Amino acid sequence: MSDAIDTFRWTPAHVAAIGDSAGAAAPLIAAVPAPVLPGIDIWDHWPIVDRAGRTVAFPGGPLVIALTAPVLPDPDDRHAIARLRLMQAGTDGWRDFGHLLPDALNPGSREWAGNTVLEADGRTLSFYYTSAGVRGEATPSFLQRLLLTKGTLSFVDGVARTQGWTVPEEVVTPDDVLYQRDMEGGGAVGAIKAFRDPFPILDAATGVEHVLFTASRASSDSAWNGQIGIARREADGWTLLPPLVDADGVNNELERPHVVRHDGRFYLFWSTQAKVFADGGPRGPTGLYGVVADDLYGPWRALNGSGLVLANPAAAPFQAYSWLVLDDLSVWSFADLVGVTTPPGDVAATRAAFAGTPAPVVRLTIEGDRTAVVG
Repeated sequence: MSDAIDTFRWTPAHVAAIGDSAGAAAPLIAAVPAPVLPGIDIWDHWPIVDRAGRTVAFPGGPLVIALTAPVLPDPDDRHAIARLRLMQAGTDGWRDFGHLLPDALNPGSREWAGNTVLEADGRTLSFYYTSAGVRGEATPSFLQRLLLTKGTLSFVDGVARTQGWTVPEEVVTPDDVLYQRDMEGGGAVGAIKAFRDPFPILDAATGVEHVLFTASRASSDSAWNGQIGIARREADGWTLLPPLVDADGVNNELERPHVVRHDGRFYLFWSTQAKVFADGGPRGPTGLYGVVADDLYGPWRALNGSGLVLANPAAAPFQAYSWLVLDDLSVWSFADLVGVTTPPGDVAATRAAFAGTPAPVVRLTIEGDRTAVVG
């Protein structure tokens, strides 16, 4: 591994190179999918993996952590009450094992996305997640903290349980030098700033652990200052490093960054929405984007020349979001606003279009710097 980060600059030229995104379009979701958990909205979700990033096999199917909330009249309100659930994606349907964390464990007012590692002993879960807000606050704030807690997993007779969660420790905090500390950003959906979505990576050769995260550039002159940050675990704690990806002046949110190792290379993916590209510049579709490198620290190259890997189809530009590429190159996401070409004009119409449940799985092929959607 190189000694210094070679930050990839995602530029307007990359976005302009997207052109017609039809070749990267996901299959059309023909109708709003039935909820897998009636009465509960589900959005960002991910399987429990091992330290090599491989989905752990459990009898009956992978165990899954999901962001959830009771169905509300306005789906956007779910973010203010989000809780993480433990579920199983079985071949005969989904099973629900309830909230992952005890009610009083999280120091924030709600739980946002992260990643979950089953350690080599087959029992210990290392859970990296985002705590949002402050416990007990009357109005939800946008403080975001990257936390790590450890618990014990049991899976007996098809029932998964966790217990013994440790007090969450803050992995790393924004320094206002590399990464912006103020996260309010006006408070509107898509406008808040970021310090969230931790994703751990363990270098098997050196044993060095890193965590990626969605971030915002400090001291930026632009309202669109999204980044993908990285921190390294040292003997005495964690050290912030310069970002892997900088979209300053181009895009506000590079969400849920994650790395897949394939053919000896590092493939770094993120999700973003059309509405968070900079005003007055080229605008890409809501979709999955990515870069590739031979080393975690770079240099990185834009996949497909532009960074676009997968887009919602033109006939349904809001149908899915929050894509996650697994080690087998299958791609998970959640069904968002299905069957509409423009955002609904009122809360009732939004609720009718919002699926809030896992979307059909898509698959990728990857050959060097090129990717393709295969279904």
